[in-house]
Amino acid sequence: MELWFSDYHTDKVAVSVKVEKQLFGQETDFQRIDVFDSKEFGRFLSSDGSIVFSEKDEFVYDEMIVHVPMAVHPQVKRVLVIGGGDGGVARELSYYKEIKQIDVVEPDRVFVDVCKKFFPDNACGLLDERVNIYYEDGLRFLRTKHDEYDLIINDAIDPLGHTAGLFTKEFYGNCYRALKEDGIMVYQHGSPFYDEDEESCRVMHRKASHSFPISRVYQAHIPTCSSGYWLFGFASKKYHPLTDLDAARWKERGIKTWYYTTNLHKGAFMLPKYVEDMLEEEEDRK
Repeated sequence: MELWFSDYHTDKVAVSVKVEKQLFGQETDFQRIDVFDSKEFGRFLSSDGSIVFSEKDEFVYDEMIVHVPMAVHPQVKRVLVIGGGDGGVARELSYYKEIKQIDVVEPDRVFVDVCKKFFPDNACGLLDERVNIYYEDGLRFLRTKHDEYDLIINDAIDPLGHTAGLFTKEFYGNCYRALKEDGIMVYQHGSPFYDEDEESCRVMHRKASHSFPISRVYQAHIPTCSSGYWLFGFASKKYHPLTDLDAARWKERGIKTWYYTTNLHKGAFMLPKYVEDMLEEEEDRK
């Protein structure tokens, strides 16, 4: 008998992956976590029935959420990762020798343990000596932070689930205060393709653009994400993601990537017309 996993993007659209076997399944205090093995995507992890990442395409997401801000900010020393319990973001950050401290705030300890067991190529990032893991709520953690971080990466997965507090107006304001005077925040912006997801994208951009003087959005194509089309937000106190990109400096680091390049960096901010219109409408709203 064949086993298939279906990720419902809407109540009328689903993407199905043929599964070889289920490796793990548990209901935690925060979410339902399942791990499956497949021939096409390798191992993949789902949270409450939605694919979070797979071995086949996680590199796209992790590279784009890390290397874009790192190629812009000239001197990142302290980084805060909200979520990031799989370790993929920390792994990409670990390639930068100038970084002195990486704080990862992940409320679900089981999630971290599962990733360490089944996704060691991701979780190796959490083993870096510069990484500190805090098992607590990200919004609560931020409330006590002021002028501490050069870069904040919001790696939370769901604006409607247990991480909903990380997509509120308070969260963006707390991130602004926690950043240094030239700090950058990047975050998952979701997919605007389906009508029922568009409103979440609108709200996120409205809050970010009203909280930061510079707010831009960029894109990537990730097969296991909703519709395969994913957006990221870039919110900054000082640096512009294109005019302050230092391609030569980034290339000198010699970091090996599979998706990100400085040429792609520029192109990622060239958005489809319907997305540009959506973002501009939210920027104009009071």
